[in-house]
Amino acid sequence: MGSRPEAQGVGTVQHLVVAGQGYVGLPLAVEAVRAGHVVVGYDVDERKIASLERGTSYIADIDSETLSEIVRTGRYTPSSHCREMKGFDVAIITVPTPLRDGDPDLSHIESVAETVGRFLERGRRQTVVLESTTYPGTTRDVLVPILERVSKLTAGVDFHVGFSPERIDPGNGTWSFRNTPKIVSGLRDECLRRVAEFYGSVCDDVVTARGLEEAELAKVMENTFRHVNIALVNELAAFADELGIDVWHTLDLAATKPFGYMKFTPGPGVGGHCLPIDPAYLAWHVKKQVGRPFRFVETANEINRAQPRYVVERLTRLLNSRRMPVNGAKVLMYGYAYKKDSSDHRESPAIEIHALLKGLGATVDVVDSFVAGQGIEDVQGAIGPDRISQYDVALIVTDHSDIDYEKVVRDSKLVLDTRNVGCAADHVELL
Repeated sequence: MGSRPEAQGVGTVQHLVVAGQGYVGLPLAVEAVRAGHVVVGYDVDERKIASLERGTSYIADIDSETLSEIVRTGRYTPSSHCREMKGFDVAIITVPTPLRDGDPDLSHIESVAETVGRFLERGRRQTVVLESTTYPGTTRDVLVPILERVSKLTAGVDFHVGFSPERIDPGNGTWSFRNTPKIVSGLRDECLRRVAEFYGSVCDDVVTARGLEEAELAKVMENTFRHVNIALVNELAAFADELGIDVWHTLDLAATKPFGYMKFTPGPGVGGHCLPIDPAYLAWHVKKQVGRPFRFVETANEINRAQPRYVVERLTRLLNSRRMPVNGAKVLMYGYAYKKDSSDHRESPAIEIHALLKGLGATVDVVDSFVAGQGIEDVQGAIGPDRISQYDVALIVTDHSDIDYEKVVRDSKLVLDTRNVGCAADHVELL
């Protein structure tokens, strides 16, 4: 890593590489610098690196003021040059793990493992931790062989390996990287000790797992739990609509039970990296290894993937009730991000809803101040109050808190609300 300033305030200053400076890697890098460590934020996206060097954040959870403070410490070096990895103590891999044609795509993990492996040195006892969400067995069967092949060293003997699932929840003002319990695991006992020691310096609560696979499975299980329950209420909402029952009131009633129940609510679909992708990783792995389908997951996938189309069907029905076709309708869509008060639009159901409506001949404008400015067609930060009434229907897809929904409802001809923002009126229909 060359000559870098030493830090104050931690028992053992470690030189870190955080590979991947996105929604997971950047908050980790920031917290590590705050804890006194020296950090290289590595990313192959040179636009991200240029932004980080300027102290301009592209992650909603890390504002530019915080990022600028971290850069000014001299202990954070954003870089797209792998040579900056040289001399690391701990390398943490936080790269994306998308799906490709329905199968896990580990190419980003494999690529960064090849790079990290080049900087493993005999006698250094360095530590490599995978945080990217994946199926059980990835650390042991994919990451370790690459590191060993490239470095010509032995994992668990010459260097340490662990897995620690990320638990970043974009936009969550209560649970941050530091105060969210952190699961850690290791290839061997000493690996676990080293991994736990590092995370103990940046997290308040470290939870040790018995093995790598248990930690990997815990991560996909957390999101599969949410995925299945969201699918349950999404399907319930469709049936309740046909039965003439208020599903939102029903769920509020059920939530008064103080035990044995956790409230989930319907919506336009699931988004982000976790829910659309993580359960698919688990189902793929189970079918490949055990030879049987994970039926709950596959059913949940089917229901949640169909939800954007169902939203469009409901919107079509609402317009038809006023003798208006979708073709030629002017639709004002509120929200493009997949969740409230976040700029994250990865896998957002709004993307498909937008495309489906335009494919049916509708004119669609989108209001989302969190996403505006990212060059996405039809997405703007705000709309003049006098223009709302010019649209045939308002569609609330994401319930960002910076929108005056009472005004939206008051000024709109029709409203389809997929999030139950709490503004009732005769011309408002809930999903």
